[in-house]
Amino acid sequence: MSRTAVRTNWWVLVLLCLAQFMVILDVTVVNVALPVIATDLELDRAALTWVVTAYTLCFGGLMLLGGRLADTISRRGVFLTGLAVFTVASLASGLAGSATALVAARAAQGVGAALLSPAAMSIVTTTFHGQERNRALGVWAAIAGAGAAAGVLLGGLFTAGPGWEWVFFINVPVGIFVAVLLPRLVPSGRSGRTPGKVDLPGASIAVLAVGALIYALVRAGDTGWGGGSTPYFLAAGLVLLVVFVVVERRVAEPLVRLELLTRRPVVAGNLVMLAASGLLLANFFLNSQYLQHVLRLDALETGLIFLPVALVIGLGTHLGVRVVNRFGGRPAVAAGFGLAAVGAVLLAQVPESGNAVLAVLPGFLISGLGLGATFVTATTTAMAHVGPHDAGTTSGLINTGHELGATLGIALVSTVAALSLQSGGPVAGFGAAFTAMGIAAAVIAVGATLLVPAGRPPAIDGPVFAH
Repeated sequence: MSRTAVRTNWWVLVLLCLAQFMVILDVTVVNVALPVIATDLELDRAALTWVVTAYTLCFGGLMLLGGRLADTISRRGVFLTGLAVFTVASLASGLAGSATALVAARAAQGVGAALLSPAAMSIVTTTFHGQERNRALGVWAAIAGAGAAAGVLLGGLFTAGPGWEWVFFINVPVGIFVAVLLPRLVPSGRSGRTPGKVDLPGASIAVLAVGALIYALVRAGDTGWGGGSTPYFLAAGLVLLVVFVVVERRVAEPLVRLELLTRRPVVAGNLVMLAASGLLLANFFLNSQYLQHVLRLDALETGLIFLPVALVIGLGTHLGVRVVNRFGGRPAVAAGFGLAAVGAVLLAQVPESGNAVLAVLPGFLISGLGLGATFVTATTTAMAHVGPHDAGTTSGLINTGHELGATLGIALVSTVAALSLQSGGPVAGFGAAFTAMGIAAAVIAVGATLLVPAGRPPAIDGPVFAH
């Protein structure tokens, strides 16, 4: 490959990562601005919850469909469509003057993100090959973690500075920039297989199933696992998943080929992503709550403390790429979740008062370093073993696992730390939640090591076609 082609490919990665950064950013950046948004728009608790939930539901629920569309229509076309929807919806969110307008705009953001994200990851996977693909996926994985940290920081900066509206407005120039440059670097055309019909029944059931599960997990964080409508939505989601499998076995052009779900690398990559995103977002949630409600830091101060965490996550992905390329995914995932367990044990000692930096950063930095490596393992394990015709679907699965894992992690630690999350509650709940995370990380370190295939991912000159 010529130097010009190599440079072009890496510019493509930069643009795609910018778009993905916006998507991940909007998962956490809004949480910091919520109190000010509630005051300005006079939102009650239910409306405030839907500002976050509308985005998460549409994003998580539609990603399998977005991935399938990228495979059957056009990766570039689906990406640009999603980018346009996300950018316009971001502008509408910033201009919203009521709860209804803001929730509708947030839902549209989620739809755009669900098209954009799997298509972007599919472009990355089919643009780079061999060890360059692993390096590119390492950069992509860094965005998943660093975006969450940057969201807390930027949320504090915008809320304290020009206003909460800029939490959304910042996406507009970035979206326009990417939309103008990307078509010049990525050729148009269809994906790697002959276009077929989109499995609308399967897509509808998948949206309902994932949506029900995400909504149940969101409600579990507020009302507990047995409270309110949580168990009903959880049961409905699981039943719909069974129905989805039955439907996919019978249609000629399924949304997700079930044979794909039987491949060990794909299953392992998705489970590692589920666990990694769950632990990382639970870390951000608990540490943010502890710093703001126990140590009484404001949103900007909390974001500044998280800044080095974003840098360390990037370092972890870099080291993870080197380990995966040289030794394979098993050592990377074992060390990554092992470090996450050590970090959680340190965080379990959080005091009722004291220095915020000393209380939080040592444990969080160690966890972030390890989890950065696990994100690399998840993406390289799943994506290195699929052909171009399944790249969009597999990336949709990976991104769905990220959203489900993040929501599950927050729901679980919210339940454990319920009393401490209440104003003036005891700090012991935070310690218990971090302890539970440490135990979970240690168990996952063993299980994931056994599940991830031995050896290095394929490193060949052309696209990888799974058999």
